[in-house]
Amino acid sequence: MHSQQMVEPGSNAPGFELPNANRNSGGDTLSLQDVMGENGAVVFFTCNHCPYVVGSEPRIENAAEVARKNGLGFAGINSNDPVKYESDSWDNMVKRANRGMTYPYLHDPSQEVALAYGAQRTPEFYLLNPDSVVVYRGRLDDSPRDPSHAKTSELEDAMDELASGAAVSVPRTESIGCSVKWKE
Repeated sequence: MHSQQMVEPGSNAPGFELPNANRNSGGDTLSLQDVMGENGAVVFFTCNHCPYVVGSEPRIENAAEVARKNGLGFAGINSNDPVKYESDSWDNMVKRANRGMTYPYLHDPSQEVALAYGAQRTPEFYLLNPDSVVVYRGRLDDSPRDPSHAKTSELEDAMDELASGAAVSVPRTESIGCSVKWKE
């Protein structure tokens, strides 16, 4: 097992500087500060092949739009081992980004950022306030594989609450998804 931190609501979000596979959004390399918007940011761990990510893709785009409307930055980070999981290689990240992704898609090949955040699943979302304090960690909603069954929208609710100056009413949910694919 990897020695992971556990970044929970109330924790400071670890900084990072990672290469960006999405030429249509952001620069070649982005730091946490680059991602931050006026009201904070959403940083989430994702990948190319997990059926939970694939099933959530239109909703993740929608969440990115909600984030922008709320003055929040939004960025995905792929920390899966690209050696064992060729579908998560840089080239495949670039291909996926070029299919219309509207947010930066960052590569964490050393897995240091995933370890620093204690990320466990793809997709797993962290909502940060303007001081880089985590105010929400967890899932997008309660049905990542099938949007028609979703009865909740925890991430969107938390973004709206943060942007309006309210306390986030549900700061922690369990992410539903694939495990992060760790190196041996």
